[in-house]
Amino acid sequence: MSIIFKALPTKTVRRLQAGLPDSNAQEPAARISDGSGVPCRHCLENVKKGATFIEFGHRPFETVNPYTETGPIFLCGDACERLEDSGELPPAMKASPQFIVRGYTGDERIRYGTGKVVPTADIVAACEQIFEDTDVAFIHIRSATNNCFYCRVERA
Repeated sequence: MSIIFKALPTKTVRRLQAGLPDSNAQEPAARISDGSGVPCRHCLENVKKGATFIEFGHRPFETVNPYTETGPIFLCGDACERLEDSGELPPAMKASPQFIVRGYTGDERIRYGTGKVVPTADIVAACEQIFEDTDVAFIHIRSATNNCFYCRVERA
């Protein structure tokens, strides 16, 4: 089975980079990267040391229900190029040893039994296995230490 990794849509990102309110109705906060791993969810690269980034609350879902949590994530402070959808693991993910991989149903609810902490090298195989469950519509990749949304995975 083929999968694709999807960064945040450019339309969403440009709105936030322009300072418009986030999912919590708050303005994004600008910070300076210390170079210690601030992953932009649009280019899916770590923000370079000394570069500006924004942090904000994001709910990576279309609907609101008990499972559509909002959490902090980062974007480059300046416009960056969106990483193209691909079946390849985004390169910056290789800097982290593991991630949470979790499946969701079409109505954006967690598909119980799919969530697990996975070594980065095994993420593609773990996603393919989760997608064997036909009730899973999409997968989130999240930080294994902070549970922050990283990217979405869909069937190709």
